[in-house]
Amino acid sequence: MKTSRQFYIVSADILPEAMVKTAQAKELLAKGEAETINQAVDRVELSRSAFYKYRDGIFPFYQERREQIVTLNMILDHRLGVLSGVINTIATVQGNILTINQSIPLQNMANVTLSLETAQMQVTVPELLECFLAIPGVLKVELVGQSI
Repeated sequence: MKTSRQFYIVSADILPEAMVKTAQAKELLAKGEAETINQAVDRVELSRSAFYKYRDGIFPFYQERREQIVTLNMILDHRLGVLSGVINTIATVQGNILTINQSIPLQNMANVTLSLETAQMQVTVPELLECFLAIPGVLKVELVGQSI
């Protein structure tokens, strides 16, 4: 009988240390900063048995996957050119906007929700979020969802 896997989004600060270290070891391997599992687990001070126990069940939320869709929520200053700066940033990194919704600005702030296709992006999602925060007038950016 086949059982389906169920996933949850959980804050790292409530996870057992071994699970967090497993995610860190997987990241070292994915980035090429460790060539073997032994090197990765040694660097994060994790036993190999714990790594093998958790490796197929934990993934970074910002996992650098291609062909995914992310949804972002942003709070922008209601000033000329702020949203344009966000859109230009997405175009610069080769992101593809699928949907964009902006509420009517209240108290000089506008709520914007964007859905992006990241398959061709030249930066990771966390790097893109940092780019947005560097734009004058972008007050808040948060990732609210991503395809798995």
